[in-house]
Amino acid sequence: MFASHRSIPSLIAIALMIWMSAFHSAAAETLAAPSGPVVLTVTGKIAQTNGAAGAQFDIAMLEALPRRVAKVTTPWAEGVNAFEGPLARAVLQAVGAKGSKLRITALNDYSAEVPFEDFMKFDVILALKKNDAYLPVRHQGPIFVIYPFDTNPDLYNEVYFGRSVWQVKSIEVH
Repeated sequence: MFASHRSIPSLIAIALMIWMSAFHSAAAETLAAPSGPVVLTVTGKIAQTNGAAGAQFDIAMLEALPRRVAKVTTPWAEGVNAFEGPLARAVLQAVGAKGSKLRITALNDYSAEVPFEDFMKFDVILALKKNDAYLPVRHQGPIFVIYPFDTNPDLYNEVYFGRSVWQVKSIEVH
C-alpha cells in the first residue's frame, strides 16, 4: 500500500529520469528549415532556431501556423480589404520567444518598436495576402503587420498605425 523507505529513492530516480528525458526531448526539438525563399527572420530572445541567423521562415512555414483573415479598413488602402496571414503570436510561440519588446524591421530598414504584449493580447496578423492575393514588395509585402481593427476599433489610431510595419523582413525579440 505504501512505498517502503528503500523504494522511495528508486521512485525519485525514476521520476528524475522521466523528467530529464522529457526535458531533453523538448530541448532537442528544432524549427524546420525553410525550403523556399526566406521572407522572415526572427532573432533575439528565442529558444528555437533553424540556422545561424536565428529562426527563418518561408511562406509555407508561415502559412502552416494558426492564421486569421481580418476584413479591415486601413489608412493605407481604400475601402474594406481582407488581409490574411499567421497570427503574430503563433510566430513568437513557434520560436519560443520571451521578451518585452519587439523591433519590427522593413526591407528598407525602417523599424518600429512594438510591445511584446501587443502580439499576445491582440489578434495581430503578419499578413501575407490582401484580398486573396499575395502581397508583392511593391504593395507592402511580403509581410504587413495588421492589427485587428475589425474586432477592436479602439486600436484604430496613430499609435497602432505606427506599429503596422509593412515590407517586414525581421523581428528582433528583446
